[in-house]
Amino acid sequence: MTPAVRNTPGQQARQQGTWLTALVYLALITFGAAQGLVGTFFYGSGPAPAASILFDLAILATCLLGGWGLERPSGGLAPAAGWLIAVLILASGTAGGSVLIAATTAGEWFLFGGAASAVAGVVAGFAVWTRRSRRY
Repeated sequence: MTPAVRNTPGQQARQQGTWLTALVYLALITFGAAQGLVGTFFYGSGPAPAASILFDLAILATCLLGGWGLERPSGGLAPAAGWLIAVLILASGTAGGSVLIAATTAGEWFLFGGAASAVAGVVAGFAVWTRRSRRY
């Protein structure tokens, strides 16, 4: 009979930390996708590009805070990926020719400004967190 393998407290903590990290990444991807979904339907609210610019700033802040919270560049990449996937799926036309993000000023600010904001957040995360990891 083989003895049961028991994990040490350090191994258990690492396993729990791995699960928690995976859940945080999933939450960041989902939050980025939710921002893209909500923004797709409300980018035209108010004066022409005002809501679009606010949605752009929101995804930028989410990417920066995700990188800061996880202290890794991938923390900023996760919400950017969720936002980009959601918006690109919703921006593609249907077989009937319907689109959700129109080629208006507000639509272009939302789509292109949001993509630029997501990229800026990811690049800032890579610049800050890779530099900090080299210091330690």
